[in-house]
Amino acid sequence: MNIRSLTRGDGVVIGAAVLLLIASFLGLYSIDGADSSDLPSLWGSGPVMLGVVLAGLIGAALVVVTRAMPQPLKVAGLDLAQFGAAFTVFAAWSALGNIFDPIGGVDNIQGAAEGPSAGIGLILALVATLLMAGAAVATPLVPALQAALLPAPRPAAPQPYGGAQPPTGYGYPGAGAPQPGQPGQPGQPYGGQPQPGQAYGAPQQPQAPQAQPGGDFSPFWFAVPVPRPLFAEDGSQTPIAELAPGTWYLAVEQRGPGLVAQTQDGRRGVLQDTSGIQRG
Repeated sequence: MNIRSLTRGDGVVIGAAVLLLIASFLGLYSIDGADSSDLPSLWGSGPVMLGVVLAGLIGAALVVVTRAMPQPLKVAGLDLAQFGAAFTVFAAWSALGNIFDPIGGVDNIQGAAEGPSAGIGLILALVATLLMAGAAVATPLVPALQAALLPAPRPAAPQPYGGAQPPTGYGYPGAGAPQPGQPGQPGQPYGGQPQPGQAYGAPQQPQAPQAQPGGDFSPFWFAVPVPRPLFAEDGSQTPIAELAPGTWYLAVEQRGPGLVAQTQDGRRGVLQDTSGIQRG
């Protein structure tokens, strides 16, 4: 789970869920002249507890947890984030109904006196579920809500390939381990491992650096503004990974309008949509 992949919209969902949890311990309805401490909370009503409180909290959890996972969670081919958004809309609808009738129709009995009004807990629950449902539905549609909730830490400046020190970022096997042919390593004479036909300890001829793809392209770190798929280098349109906002990735090659990027676990693929990326 990567919390840096959460968006501003997810932050609104989390805040609304906290507000809903607080509201659930406040009054379900209010009666003039009655002590609010003697009146039941939202947990005292089965329909409100199931249709508003639990539905809203479960929906918020499904939305946030699914967005924080590297790959979308699916059940029977359906995205759980969509289930979560549907739960939040249902919770808001139920809260609206209970605002109009907080005691479940008892006040509609013929000859009964005017019933109590909605309490502060029920009012706050309506506000929380409306915010939650609005953010869950609007986040995939509104670019402002798709921005990363937590800013990504800026990485150290990457060193170009062929430099004296190999890159030490993620995805490079043996990062920080002694490299063959480097002088000054323990148990190795200055000048590196002798080649066949060369006297032990004789200086080696410097090797010409290999030409790098992309001409004068220099590797750089970047972050994506929204989740974007990473496609295989063979040109197939099957995603091999998904780049998440709030995480830095290393661009190692220019491939037409796209970039060849490397993920945290060392996989390489082509990022076709490079619009709006943040360079490190």
